[in-house]
Amino acid sequence: MHSELFGTLPDGSPVHRWTLERGGTRVRVLTYGGVVQSVEVPDRDGRTGNVVLGFPGLAGYLAHPGPYFGALVGRYANRIGGSGFTLDGRRYDLAPNDGPNSLHGGGLGFDKRVWDAEPVGHGVRLSRVSPDGEEGFPGRLTVSAEYTLEESGALRIAYEAVTDAPTVVNLTNHAYWNLRGPGGTGGHELRLAASRLTPVDADLIPTGSFEDVEGTRFDLREGRAVASGYDHNFVLDKGPTDSAVEVAELYAPGSGRVLTVATTEPGLQVYTADHFDASLPFAPGEGVALETQHFPDSPNRPEFPRTELRPGEVFRSATVYGFSTRRAPGR
Repeated sequence: MHSELFGTLPDGSPVHRWTLERGGTRVRVLTYGGVVQSVEVPDRDGRTGNVVLGFPGLAGYLAHPGPYFGALVGRYANRIGGSGFTLDGRRYDLAPNDGPNSLHGGGLGFDKRVWDAEPVGHGVRLSRVSPDGEEGFPGRLTVSAEYTLEESGALRIAYEAVTDAPTVVNLTNHAYWNLRGPGGTGGHELRLAASRLTPVDADLIPTGSFEDVEGTRFDLREGRAVASGYDHNFVLDKGPTDSAVEVAELYAPGSGRVLTVATTEPGLQVYTADHFDASLPFAPGEGVALETQHFPDSPNRPEFPRTELRPGEVFRSATVYGFSTRRAPGR
């Protein structure tokens, strides 16, 4: 494990890149936005390639912030309707950055901050203090994210946060996975342990109801091809758990690579990157984001799992990305 200077922001702040290697996996993490820049794993023939979308230099991330390539997003991942919520009888107005809504923490969310970094075991610990009122969120939030590689080569991201005043928290990583690797062909197949999803209105805000996936293209329980048309929060059958439970498997038949996702979270947003435009070096549908999370707009939906964090409580969340390969049929 080592770190190196990756670039400098316009204000002069240095950005470092940490390289982690273990169990046949190499991961590169940036202190800017907690970005997972690359994840290199072998295909079924032993050829190693990068399986997340990213840029070779800092300029790419600064020029294209909207897709949140590989970023740590917060203070609240996904959308909060109307850019505000009421907590303990007080209304908090947030910075709108998605039409009328607040998305992924606002215009200057965690994805656009430089994090402090220190080595921990087989990984790196990023940390920062989000001041009271940052992007409209209440409370001084002290937050950390540990990126570590397990003996198997699995990447574990574990989040912790404490606050000095009541607030809301929802953190995730926004990597776009492309298990085909550079120059790969064919699509992805996704299996997801979710019998329901949260339908949304025209502004992509949950209606508050739950919808069964059975008999629809959203029924991923047995696995099916996914290429486009997904930007939905799935309700994981397991619910919130204290330890990470496997909930998803992404497979690329062309390369044989398999990604498994285990999480403590109750939801998972599947986004097939349909909105990539011509300014990007990636085509629509080239990557699949699997965002483990609490549900969108939970601060305004008491029927959803709670996202409040209060003084004396510790927010904890963990997601583990496992890597393996599968033989081609007939081989």
